[in-house]
Amino acid sequence: MQRSLTDEALEAAADGAPDFRILPDACVIKIGGQSLIDRGRAAVYPLVDEIVVARRQHPLLIGTGAGTRARHLYSIAAGLNLPAGMLAQLGASVADQNAAMLGQLLAKHGISAVDGAGLSAVPLYLAEVRAVVFSGMPPYKLWIRPGAEGVIPPYRTDAGCFLVAEQFGCRSMIYVKDENGLYTGNPKTTKGATFIPRISVDEMKAKGLQDSILEFPVLDLIQSARHVREVQVINGLVPGNLTRALAGEHVGTIITAN
Repeated sequence: MQRSLTDEALEAAADGAPDFRILPDACVIKIGGQSLIDRGRAAVYPLVDEIVVARRQHPLLIGTGAGTRARHLYSIAAGLNLPAGMLAQLGASVADQNAAMLGQLLAKHGISAVDGAGLSAVPLYLAEVRAVVFSGMPPYKLWIRPGAEGVIPPYRTDAGCFLVAEQFGCRSMIYVKDENGLYTGNPKTTKGATFIPRISVDEMKAKGLQDSILEFPVLDLIQSARHVREVQVINGLVPGNLTRALAGEHVGTIITAN
């Protein structure tokens, strides 16, 4: 009781206690803002239909990205010399809007969007309707740790969804994007970019791909995680990909801790 919380012996003793997995059967899926939601009805409606069916077999925590509107806000706020904490609040507002819209589309199926303290009710939502929607932006706001360069918040919706998966001890973390997964270059702009079906965090960093498909801090979070030691990146524009990934099939790219 009188030791520092950074005391090595105290940390070792605390580390010896196993973590309790709160929602070990649940899956977290992150719906990309720019890659899916910003595309509108053509991209979102088929994914909504797939989610409604998939939740019968898999309890789902559905996080939303921020997308293009957040990038616009970041550009304006950075031009006004506002700090990273203010940009984090602005980005969160857009992810919240996307969660609200997705929640309304799923409302007739009994699936609701929750925020803040509402996350404490997630087990009830999963027990009753087997799915819930949340905003992927972590609630750091003014307390966010600034990045090494610039004022863009380093912990955004990719990181926020991963942290939810890790802290709840969930079964899997799936990122739903608009590409088949990770490539050796940006497939939208790099001719001849090669698809990578499986890769470790260290291999990504060695190849200079650390910021090519997920936010850079997510890779460090994966390596320090206790429960979610790999993530999957899939193309949500391809019907059936999400269902296959939830069933454990190797769809898209799997990024592992080691």
